[in-house]
Amino acid sequence: MSQEGKVSTTGQPSTFVDYLILNASRFADRPAFRHKDHGIWKTWNWAEALEEIRAYSMGLKKVGIKPGDKIAIVGQNRPRLYWTFCAAQAIGAVPVPVYADSVAEEMSFVLQHAEVVAAVCQNQEQVDKIDSIRGELKTLKHIFYDEPRGLRDYDMKNLHAISDLQETGRAVLADKGDDAWRKGFSKLSGDDVAVMLYTSGTTGRPKGVMLSYDNLIKSAANANKFDNLDENDEIIAYLPLAWVGDHVFSYAQSYVAGYCVCCPENPETADHDRLEIAPTYFFAPPRVFETMLTNINVRMQDASNMKQKMFSYFMGYARKVGERILNNEDVSFGDKLKYKLGDFFVYGPLKNRMGMSNMKVGYTAGEAIGPEIFSFYRSLGLNLKQLYGQTEASVYISAQPDGQIRADTVGKPSIDVEIKIAKSGEVLYRSPGVFVGYFKNDKATKETKTKEGWVHTGDAGFIDGEGHLRIIDRAKDVGKLKDGSLFAPKYIENKLKFFSNIKEVVAFGDGRDQCCAFLNIDLTSVGNWAERNNVSYASYQELTQHPDVIKMMGEHVAEVNKDLASEEMMSGSQIARFLVLHKELDPDDGEMTRTMKVRRPFISERYGDLIEALYDGSSEKFIETEVVFEDGRKGAISATVSIMDAEKFAPTHAIKEAAE
Repeated sequence: MSQEGKVSTTGQPSTFVDYLILNASRFADRPAFRHKDHGIWKTWNWAEALEEIRAYSMGLKKVGIKPGDKIAIVGQNRPRLYWTFCAAQAIGAVPVPVYADSVAEEMSFVLQHAEVVAAVCQNQEQVDKIDSIRGELKTLKHIFYDEPRGLRDYDMKNLHAISDLQETGRAVLADKGDDAWRKGFSKLSGDDVAVMLYTSGTTGRPKGVMLSYDNLIKSAANANKFDNLDENDEIIAYLPLAWVGDHVFSYAQSYVAGYCVCCPENPETADHDRLEIAPTYFFAPPRVFETMLTNINVRMQDASNMKQKMFSYFMGYARKVGERILNNEDVSFGDKLKYKLGDFFVYGPLKNRMGMSNMKVGYTAGEAIGPEIFSFYRSLGLNLKQLYGQTEASVYISAQPDGQIRADTVGKPSIDVEIKIAKSGEVLYRSPGVFVGYFKNDKATKETKTKEGWVHTGDAGFIDGEGHLRIIDRAKDVGKLKDGSLFAPKYIENKLKFFSNIKEVVAFGDGRDQCCAFLNIDLTSVGNWAERNNVSYASYQELTQHPDVIKMMGEHVAEVNKDLASEEMMSGSQIARFLVLHKELDPDDGEMTRTMKVRRPFISERYGDLIEALYDGSSEKFIETEVVFEDGRKGAISATVSIMDAEKFAPTHAIKEAAE
């Protein structure tokens, strides 16, 4: 089965430097970048951005950066770090963004593998990380930094401030003129590598995905066309620079459309800063939308009775007609009028409080989002949609067209994208965004990309009767219990994660007698519940093992089991036993990737004793676990973890079929 999107035929410049020059001409006075610093928003228009990047680029060239050199970018979302991408590309170098919250040892592999010649750091913290592993980085010659605080007395060879590089570049431009800069990118073409982004490494070492200018520009142009994005739009850039989503949303699409990228003061203020900016274009993983809804519910519990009743009444009405109005379906005049009233009293203030009052289109992806959560935002009149993508695709594989929004699909093939389902059930795609290859890994490239250009996603899925793609699970993770029942761990985990009290789940069962699971509580939600129910606790570990918390988790598991019992393919995979893990799964401890994906092999090895206890009938198990703190220090936490039997239900799908 195959589906193909509509074909775009628009001509466009071939590199991002071309777009920078074009935008400085066509949108000279329009905002290109904003950054909040010490509580004040500073803005650069496209003409100013061109001057900043041109000087930066010539400064890099002056200190010896050459075409083909790899430049690491380490830090949070900052204009100068975004400028680094284009400044490097203008001299033929290749930017390699790295996750800012990675510990030094994690960075070491990526920087060594990429053979970086220079590292651009946001601040002292990132400079210190790079300096601590400098002996391992044989190709590293320079470290550049944005924020000087704490670095003035550093006596490190080849440590430069970006501002100093720009001054050097301006002097070169004043002496040699603009042609000296233009020569650096005059020979670049759409086939050249524009950026190298490393995969999250869920099953092994991260791989360096090489994306060309054609990959990114064509994908960005098609995405802008799909959602009618132009120079009047704004986005808030708060996601990791190393993630392909941020690179496409906050860099590629911005340059192609000419819209403004707004950088928050820091990650902790991103929510408040979003309120001030009210972006028109917004992306967040399901976890962010779940957290926002949890916070709304927590605040409403503290509200007056009148406000609670008003919220309950109008949200009930929004669930009834909100999505229908958003989809331009026929709704009576009375319903529209009442919805307008609800918008004045409830929906409007809510959207304003979330910084979404101007949102034209929003996306979520990466994990399944709970149908109730998805419907909540759409019922407010927010055009929240789902997409499906990968680093190797320059993000876009499928997306939901306006008016065709369902929580159980990830939409139709994006523009210029072909999708087909292999006999094994794996989803394959082909598009202009398909990556050039994996850096220094021809074997993996050949295993992932066929000679005909089809890319193996590694995901199992199918195309439904309406042409929408539905993803089931990672193909390699789908297995069977000993009795032959289908075991799709992600499917089961997502059903549990739809509960606001549950943050993360890991299910086990392939090749075993029954399905069992680890649960992580959501501290915000469960902590609020504990406060309201006078449940005292001294630590996260103590709260996880409180009898009432375990009982609550058991009720959630039973509800999911009841749901699974009604599904013919999944009724045999009901959860038989579960435990509430004594610590949060954490990227710093290697249990999750930096994009918050579970590393199943690592967890199976690290918590092998707990897994066996789930299957040998134990009622509890003592465990001590090593943890890594933010500053790199190591410690240990221990707990006696309770193991519970879950309520299971007789399959009901056969009864339903007989009744029909």
